[in-house]
Amino acid sequence: MHNDGKVVPLHKVATDQANHAPLARLPVILLQVRDKAAQQLRHALQDLFDNADDTLFEMADRARNDVDQNIFFEAMRDLRLKRKNIERGFLELFFEAFVGLTRYDSVDPVLPQALIGEASTPRTDETMVSRVLKRDGFALGQLTARLNALLGNPLDDHHNPLGPALLCEFFLQAGRNLGVEIKVKLILLKLFERYVLADTEQLYAEANQLLRATGVLPELKPAPTRRAMNRATASVYGEERIEPPPSDDGEPEIFPALQKLLLQVRGSVAPTLESGATAQPISTRDLLRLLSHLQQYVPTLTAQDDFDLRQQLEQLLTRVSVRSGKSRSVDGADEDVINLIAMIFECMLADRNLPDSLKALIARLQIPMLKVAVLDKNFFSRSSHPARRLLNEIAAAAMGWGDCDGDARDSLYLRIEQVVQRLLSDFVDDPAIFSELLADFLAFTNDERRRSELLEQRLRDAEEGRAKTELARRRVEQALNHALLGKVLPPCVVSFLQNAWSQVLLLTRLKHGDQSAEWQENVKTMEQLIWSVQRHDDAEFSLHLLALVPGLLKSLRDGLSSIAFDPFATSEFFSELEALHVSVLEPAADAHPAPAMVEVSQRIVLHTAEESSMSAERQPHNDAVLRQVEQLRLGSWVVFEEEDEQTLRCKLAAIIQATGKYVFVDRTGMKVRERSRVALAQELQRGAVRVLDDTLLFDRALESVLGQLRRLNRAK
Repeated sequence: MHNDGKVVPLHKVATDQANHAPLARLPVILLQVRDKAAQQLRHALQDLFDNADDTLFEMADRARNDVDQNIFFEAMRDLRLKRKNIERGFLELFFEAFVGLTRYDSVDPVLPQALIGEASTPRTDETMVSRVLKRDGFALGQLTARLNALLGNPLDDHHNPLGPALLCEFFLQAGRNLGVEIKVKLILLKLFERYVLADTEQLYAEANQLLRATGVLPELKPAPTRRAMNRATASVYGEERIEPPPSDDGEPEIFPALQKLLLQVRGSVAPTLESGATAQPISTRDLLRLLSHLQQYVPTLTAQDDFDLRQQLEQLLTRVSVRSGKSRSVDGADEDVINLIAMIFECMLADRNLPDSLKALIARLQIPMLKVAVLDKNFFSRSSHPARRLLNEIAAAAMGWGDCDGDARDSLYLRIEQVVQRLLSDFVDDPAIFSELLADFLAFTNDERRRSELLEQRLRDAEEGRAKTELARRRVEQALNHALLGKVLPPCVVSFLQNAWSQVLLLTRLKHGDQSAEWQENVKTMEQLIWSVQRHDDAEFSLHLLALVPGLLKSLRDGLSSIAFDPFATSEFFSELEALHVSVLEPAADAHPAPAMVEVSQRIVLHTAEESSMSAERQPHNDAVLRQVEQLRLGSWVVFEEEDEQTLRCKLAAIIQATGKYVFVDRTGMKVRERSRVALAQELQRGAVRVLDDTLLFDRALESVLGQLRRLNRAK
């Protein structure tokens, strides 16, 4: 057992020797060419993956539906996990291709083992290769010629390890295990062209220069150098290029305009100076260091009320001034950013639409958001800025939160808490962390939203079914009242029609409608039953009744069987019905004591508890409130004020047009409230219900701050 580590399989030794033996025969200059090119390719691949994250995020941002958006977000996550393996695999194939140069045969070329037997792998777009050949084909041809002269093998451009065909093939094979959609693979290929193939001029120039310097075909004239403008143009894809990031709906830069409004609040972040002393502004980098220091000491949720960022920063500047012996202050532009972010957070934390349980978490994001704004002033102009979007998505996801205490924190609360803590602990000066956190958070909330939407759809289906049942019940009530009101009948018949036959009519109405032959037949059976238990002066009455009874009994049995009515109750009713028929057939003088009879003088109501409460509603006098109810859309959030001073946040999930019901669910999609149109208007009128503003939180706060600053300017 102790010697197991020294046991090496014989086939592995043979393979290693086969792979490394030719490597020793590679000329030293060729090894230098390979290593120099590998270094450039490694840096180019790193640039590719660094920019792939932003490109896929922009694609997700512009996706037309949730399915496409999820595809791009999943691709971002998969790419982050596998980028190192792809880079390593690419370079291994590249090195293996150089090893194969010593065994190259134009009839049967030796390719990297990973490329052998991969006929199912999709080939690279030939247009990418042709563009490189058209642009740098002269330099590549010289390089191929020098490799032929050096190795004595008839190599062609297509099998040159530095040629575009093999470079693209290396990239495809290295990423073959990347589990992404074909549209994502095409995007990655275009990025490969932009960040790797766009610099083939330099790749070929350096390789040719090394070979020429060692005397390999020195008589070949160097390829003409492309102008810088041509290089930039070559990296653009023309008709097939990846679209540049949008300019955020053409929004202009608003920070310079904001600075004019912020002049009146400058000086709020300035340490107290001695008389006549002038302060030297600190650099933006030093400001970020101070903010990073403060970021590590952001108080816990319970102590947020005592934390004033501007005051803390002022105290820190004072300590810095004392230690350095020079008065230090914040630069004017940076102070404007500090004041603006502080005012925005004050507005957000005072927003009634934001759940109280979320405000403490939002407050802890003030320093990270401030650092982003200091680094990038476009933060205020770009509505799609990852940091702004992260904040807005957190607020939107938590719109349905109620009063949340430590024991009631669910997975969403914990996820937001993790995001906040990650920013406080890891964010220094690289805003890319916001894109990463946003992608992960959106993937999480998309999963939650899909689950809640499934529950909401089931709820809507159930409520629509209930509405159809209620309409059918009202139609049955109408039919019963039309047949029974004013009639004097035996109590058992009235009870049978109200409790049993009404269910037969209800089922018929739901299955076939009230215009169907089945409905008409069941209504006719009800009318025949009523006629059969009443005395009539018609001389032919007995004959008509005797002829009617067999068909009547069959229709009654069939109807009761369709609703699975209790067999014992059915038998008991038919016994009573037989006695009633016998009594009405006997002459009045010879009849036994007449059965008890009742007059149906009140309307029959087959109501539920909900309908009885709805029937007592009064129409509100305020038409504006009714219009407000009618303007509610599916997905609108409202707050119900409970009697115990608690609040319930819920979302409008269904509007049942047939009955005028408004159905509300909680954040998970579970039904929590149901109101009629009138009842909801009444609660809005007396303030028991409040509609929440679900527009973007940051944008709403920024607009509020702008209004405040404009009012201050007008007042002066």
